[in-house]
Amino acid sequence: MINRRGLLGLVATAAVSAIVATSALPAYAKSPLALTGYDPVTYFSGKTPKQGRAEFTAQYRGLTYQFTSARNRDTFSANPASYAPQFDGYCAYGVSRGYKVGVDPLAYKVVAGKLYVNYSKPVQRTWSRDIPGYIAKANRNWPGLN
Repeated sequence: MINRRGLLGLVATAAVSAIVATSALPAYAKSPLALTGYDPVTYFSGKTPKQGRAEFTAQYRGLTYQFTSARNRDTFSANPASYAPQFDGYCAYGVSRGYKVGVDPLAYKVVAGKLYVNYSKPVQRTWSRDIPGYIAKANRNWPGLN
């Protein structure tokens, strides 16, 4: 006989399994497109980042970036290291903890002219509690994760 606690555990496990089975987490999985298709140049505008378009792309470090315009693509191509997210677009907090995980492209922060993205807004809040410390840890961990 299953008590109420056991039943709730089974329901929760089934719900998580159903979500994973139906791939209901695409925003948090590592996308084949860098920044899941968001234009990296738009992160530096001070406004909400914009989704890029398939006709404006560039490659950098083996990743495909999309842009809102040819002008943004050309700006990026002239100096990609200035616009590309740190850690190849993996979650900065995750890298600080020693693993690679995809991101929500709207959970981001530009720090000292560099773009950092996080798995989710709640993870970003945790990361924001000690940004310099987490960046230092991530910088130490990143070479071993490549």
